[in-house]
Amino acid sequence: MSKSKICSLTVTACALTVLLSACSLFKSSTSSPTAPPTTVTKPKEEEKKKEEKKKEEKAAPFNVPAFAREVKKDVYNVALFAPLYLDSVFTNGTEIPGRTLPRYVLSGLDFYEGAQLALDSLQQQGVKLNVFVYDSKSKTNDIGDLKKNKAFDNTDLIIAAVSAPEIQELSNIAKDKQINLVSATYPNDGGISENPFLLITNSMLRTHGEALHRYLQEAFANKNILLFHKNSAFEKRLAADFKADYDKMQNGKKSRIREVVWSDAMTDGELSQFLLTDRPNLCVVTALDETNAKAILRKLSVQTATYPIQVYGMPTWDVMKFKEPELKDMQIYYTSPYFNDKTDAYSRYITDYFKRVYKSRPSDMAFKGFELTWYFVKQLTDKGVYFNGSINDPSKKVFNNLNYQPVYLKEGATSPDYFENKNINIIQKNDSADVRMNFN
Repeated sequence: MSKSKICSLTVTACALTVLLSACSLFKSSTSSPTAPPTTVTKPKEEEKKKEEKKKEEKAAPFNVPAFAREVKKDVYNVALFAPLYLDSVFTNGTEIPGRTLPRYVLSGLDFYEGAQLALDSLQQQGVKLNVFVYDSKSKTNDIGDLKKNKAFDNTDLIIAAVSAPEIQELSNIAKDKQINLVSATYPNDGGISENPFLLITNSMLRTHGEALHRYLQEAFANKNILLFHKNSAFEKRLAADFKADYDKMQNGKKSRIREVVWSDAMTDGELSQFLLTDRPNLCVVTALDETNAKAILRKLSVQTATYPIQVYGMPTWDVMKFKEPELKDMQIYYTSPYFNDKTDAYSRYITDYFKRVYKSRPSDMAFKGFELTWYFVKQLTDKGVYFNGSINDPSKKVFNNLNYQPVYLKEGATSPDYFENKNINIIQKNDSADVRMNFN
């Protein structure tokens, strides 16, 4: 890590420590709305207001009364959570042991730096914010204590790059105080339900499976779809979800899914019985870890001389490297809610900034921090606190077409349990740069 980057982190750590790990990045607003004067109304007028309120609730987007409210401010309050691990890194003042940051710190730090760059850029455009940054792994930032200290009483938006259990704690606060909570990186609902203020950005596995199944059925006129999974409870559940998507699909030309229960003992002859020579063999592999994924790929690579094979893996494959000689010529794909070829103006701006200031390249987490901060702060300043009625706004796109859709966990539910980003990209692994195959 460069000296300038370490110094930047040291300054950040000091600021967070002095201000109990919550720093206001912009000038705070000291004014507060004046309460309307108390008036005495006649009973008939009260009944009329009740009727109007009922009509408003009925017309509220997604049947959530708060979403019908127009709440605009001169200055908005934003809470940003990221796992910075400052308690672990700065054990002796502001010096970093060995002058090298531990790897587990970099992900959260990069997300914060990307978000900070977006905030600085927005400030230059005249956007007025009070932004409070919290280290989600700091003992002084216990979410329960923050709530007791009324840290969220005036919060208008929470952006959180956290996982369990922090996401559940923040969700409870967001639901109680009716604050939109953007879950930026956790690909799970954490068992959360009945909270329409939760926005899950990193789509869950079930959503990846739905999108992949639809793509395979629609993109290929003639195909042999094979579903490879191990005989484990987790992978069998993924396979069951994939087959359920087939059952639900209303398409008379859909191709059936052939299930392959894979094990290390499967022979080449046994595997070849599932493959066809006259059409693409679309092999969906449910393995999430690199060891099992590559074991299946090696088996399939033996068959590529005889059979046309394409392999479709899980979202965890985005960080895997398939450099082995036997895998060199295989067509390998994965799914992801994020795709950035880094050729747009925003990406060039971020890349140039990191090169100039930190003498390094920005990671994907830095791009995610920038994108979500920019997008949702723009939503705040344009539509107010409750922008949910038009949550998917293409005019504010940064890198990805965000597609938050309501999720109803119970049949007959009238309001969403949460919103989830349903935008899934099908991406081909390449030596130089990955390529997106579908365009949403």
